[in-house]
Amino acid sequence: MPKDSGIGASSKRREDIRFLTGDGNYTDDINVNGQAYVYFLRSDIAHGTLNSVDTSAAEGMEGVVRIFTGADFEAVGSVPCGWQVTDKHGEPMQEPRHPVLAHGKVRHVGEPIAAVVAETLEQARDAAEAIMVDIDELPAVVDMKEAVKAGAPKVHDDLTSNLCYDWGFVEENKGAVDEAFKNAAHVTTLELVNNRLVANPMEPRVAVGDYARGTGDHTLYTTSQNPHVIRLLMGAFVLGIPEHKLRVVAPDVGGGFGTKIFHYQEEAFVTFAAKACNRAVKWTSSRSEAFMSDAHGRDHVTKIELALDADNNFTALRTDTYANMGAYLSTFAPSVPTWLHGTLMAGNYKTPLIYVNVKAVFTNTVPVDAYRGAGRPEATYQLERLVDKAAHELGVDPIKLRRQNFVMEFPYATPVAVEYDTGDYVATMDRLEEMADIAGFADRRKASEAKGLLRGFGVNCYIEACGIAPSNLVGQLGARAGLFESCTVRVNATGGLVVMTGSHSHGQGHETSFAQVVADMIGIPEDMVEIVHGDTANTPMGMGTYGSRSLAVGGSAMVRATEKIIAKATKIASHLLEASEADVELKDGAFTIAGTDKSVAWGDVTLAAYVPHNYPLEEIEPGLEETAFYDPSNFTYPSGAYACEVELDPETGVVTIERFWAADDFGNVVNPMIVTGQVHGGLAQGIGQALLENCAYDSNGQLLSASYMDYAMPRASDLPMFDVDHSCQTPCTHNPLGVKGCGEAGAIGSPPSVVNAVLDAMRSGGKDIGHIDMPVSPARVWEAMNS
Repeated sequence: MPKDSGIGASSKRREDIRFLTGDGNYTDDINVNGQAYVYFLRSDIAHGTLNSVDTSAAEGMEGVVRIFTGADFEAVGSVPCGWQVTDKHGEPMQEPRHPVLAHGKVRHVGEPIAAVVAETLEQARDAAEAIMVDIDELPAVVDMKEAVKAGAPKVHDDLTSNLCYDWGFVEENKGAVDEAFKNAAHVTTLELVNNRLVANPMEPRVAVGDYARGTGDHTLYTTSQNPHVIRLLMGAFVLGIPEHKLRVVAPDVGGGFGTKIFHYQEEAFVTFAAKACNRAVKWTSSRSEAFMSDAHGRDHVTKIELALDADNNFTALRTDTYANMGAYLSTFAPSVPTWLHGTLMAGNYKTPLIYVNVKAVFTNTVPVDAYRGAGRPEATYQLERLVDKAAHELGVDPIKLRRQNFVMEFPYATPVAVEYDTGDYVATMDRLEEMADIAGFADRRKASEAKGLLRGFGVNCYIEACGIAPSNLVGQLGARAGLFESCTVRVNATGGLVVMTGSHSHGQGHETSFAQVVADMIGIPEDMVEIVHGDTANTPMGMGTYGSRSLAVGGSAMVRATEKIIAKATKIASHLLEASEADVELKDGAFTIAGTDKSVAWGDVTLAAYVPHNYPLEEIEPGLEETAFYDPSNFTYPSGAYACEVELDPETGVVTIERFWAADDFGNVVNPMIVTGQVHGGLAQGIGQALLENCAYDSNGQLLSASYMDYAMPRASDLPMFDVDHSCQTPCTHNPLGVKGCGEAGAIGSPPSVVNAVLDAMRSGGKDIGHIDMPVSPARVWEAMNS
């Protein structure tokens, strides 16, 4: 029977009540008394020398409070990058300055040149139109391979080239990898593009800066996935504000998908301007601004090769990737195509030799950083498209080839420096085959052909690294921040708990699932547990939410803090019961003496903690509040097998997804309903990338897909009903909950299954083209079918 509460129960999301009734409190809902509004004048060219910014006409316009240009920020720090990558020669990456407002040059369309603060947004916009900007346009570079050629226009004049780093991993494997390819019975080669994406969360970015002159305290309200990290980066490295004088609040956040992890120029600007103007300053992004100021995702060009022996065992893998950084290094950008991508190139397979090369390149485009999955979707797409292509070249069943090469024994140390602690790839593939009714596919294909349509079936596997950790390891790999998580549990005298976490919720359902964990440990109703997050003033220092780390890392900190609470409460209960502490146990919200009917309720013990009449204060101090920090010893490794079935109209190139199946291993599952919802969301985004989405620039650096008129987002009609299963559970072995993470899996596993299905449909129509790049749009399919 399904559980009705606690861990394993599909408790309804308590936060949804306020969201569905319009009572959410988002950053744009926050208005500070006397606030002014800011409008950013952004560059409409991709690359140019900024000769002058004449604000004289605008300064006298109605409502203008003050106009800022790059000159106002010369003494201010650069917007920092949070990860340094060392190249294959042992040299640190090239790291250019990232100004709050452009100074000297503009380097991408959308870069802010000036900012007008005015009484109203309309007045600020009108004044911005009166600013005269003199720019000498320079040749732009957009293509990554062209950008690293000799004589290419340099994005940053003070760098030696547009190459940020040339990373090789594992470098000592390269010779053995090359030798394995020389001796291979078969080699499959594939060149592919992982298309650039715009995250497009429903809520655009917003920032409100406030300053209290009497105390010198700054407050930033912002749409962030990690307010503590924003406080650290902006306060210490950009504006020089001591952390105790800077409060960062991220209230309800309407989606992030990675794009709200990073510290942005606009956040630093409103904080700086609030002090300079002595009043609160507010900025709300328009959707058009979001397209050219929010960090983009993906944008890799890759050549990948697989060597196999005569028995079709994988013997070696090598890849060469160009990864677009855009014009500047966003917060975690350097880590995405390296440590979050190269270390996952083993996938689910026991390939003994792997070498990964990544060239990160500066171009005159919007900076690129983590987007749902961050490096793991890129790795999975490359590998799973390659394995599928190898299977068809060899004339073997794609599922059989995968099964033959699965990792079977755990823990398993991959040749790319990570160790999978647990998993069962055979079980997830078994479950997928049951769900997908592969035996009935031939009949479904015939039914499609009778309608003049082609039907295809595509399958793939995935593995990802979640709960990014541990701090000492990632520190050696270049991380400039810790990757622990924290929690403070405060028990009130009447027994209710306030759980303050450094993790942040922006759609994950933390207020429900976190409460389930704590309530289950104590044996009390979930509504007695309040979850508090998103405000640096009342939560312990934490690293935020991304990389499917909330439950594995943040939840583990919560468990540790709650264990401390239970330990102290047990001491108090032992005195109340006049029993040995070793004989007292907590179950179903009461402390009992083992083997007797003597007990004391949870609420009575918590009251005694604050009314300490019945226990010696020299042994137990009053109160019941504990804090814990948790730094994981390893990543967690969710995995799964996905399948997609499509119909293709050869007359128009239109692809319709008829069925989609996802069998995942997430370890232990706290709330099955929330997990299913997370997978659904990830699948929608992965399918969006596979079929529809494409962020495109022309050769001059102009953003061609700068609105929903030109950037195709998936809609309900583009998606089937998903069949999702997460019953194949191999619990994580190194966190107290045994959880692995689920939030990004759908976006990681779905793109290759869609593309594999489309190519299978094309083959059934007599067209075997080997590969087609995403998005698999009707125009691309029609051209491929008719070329």
